[in-house]
Amino acid sequence: MDPADSLAKAQEVLSQSDVERLLAQVAEQTSSTVVLKSGGERSNRPVDAIQQYDFRQPAFLAAAQLRKLRLRHEEYVRSLAARLSLYLRMEFSLQMVKFQTLVYKKFIEGLPNPSHLTLFKAEPMRGICLLEIPLPLGVTIVDRLLGGQAHSVNLGRDLTEIEVALLDQVVQIVLGEWCNQWLGVCELRGALLGHESNSRYLETSPHDTVMLSVAIEASLGDCQDVIQLGFPYYTLEPLVRQVSQDLETSSRDPGPAASGAPQWNSQFDAVKIPLAASWNSLALTAREVSQLQVGDLLQLDPHCLNQVQVRLVNLPKFMGRLGTQGNRWAVELTQVLKRE
Repeated sequence: MDPADSLAKAQEVLSQSDVERLLAQVAEQTSSTVVLKSGGERSNRPVDAIQQYDFRQPAFLAAAQLRKLRLRHEEYVRSLAARLSLYLRMEFSLQMVKFQTLVYKKFIEGLPNPSHLTLFKAEPMRGICLLEIPLPLGVTIVDRLLGGQAHSVNLGRDLTEIEVALLDQVVQIVLGEWCNQWLGVCELRGALLGHESNSRYLETSPHDTVMLSVAIEASLGDCQDVIQLGFPYYTLEPLVRQVSQDLETSSRDPGPAASGAPQWNSQFDAVKIPLAASWNSLALTAREVSQLQVGDLLQLDPHCLNQVQVRLVNLPKFMGRLGTQGNRWAVELTQVLKRE
């Protein structure tokens, strides 16, 4: 072998330190990326700090707003399960399995066909909202309303007018309970607009309208399926704005508590509270108590008259001094007892 070739191959072999240096450079390049700012300025940012955004599925809610709405809808699902279980006199378990934002076209394409779709409004909000109940679950609910055992049945037809009328009773509960979740924000009323069995014929919103989609897994008897609720952005916009204001208010540092006497609630004016005054200054044995007769005199310590305990509903609240006012006994309050 030519000595020159041997020297060139020896120079191509990397040492351990060279290999470690190259691996460190590769790791640094993969853990950061170049961000182009306005004005052409470039800067390196960690990859973990970059949040991906899908323009085909936009999100109109901030993370804090979405979390607040999710918690409110989780509470709604729990209260709705209790209401429907009482109404149907049978366990109706509900669990929220999906809570996301997507455009109207994607939401409609994700609905099964055929199905039972209810169009409704949350007055006085604008926009048409959607409630989708799968046909097997709808028939199971109707069967239970008619006194059945809630056995799942797969129908090869649409619901009849009588079945739709019966199912609307449950739909009214679903909408009413959702409106009740916003009583502290806005007074809403659910209004049914109509029904549809095929989502392909729906044109309730433009295709690019952002929707809030809530999927709830329902179990009744041996039937298990998913109910879906869809709300356009412009319907929820006033509610989201109010939620944002509440978040801003709660994030501020609370100011000093206002001084002054507490405000009295006039609704308590006619409430009667039992009151009693007593003192402890004499101890007797059980035998002595059993031998007491009419006319016997009990010697009391004079200082006990200044240590009268005033009790409200059998709870000690004040200490006082015994006296008279006119021709009646009276107790002058001298001390407020602290609650332990």
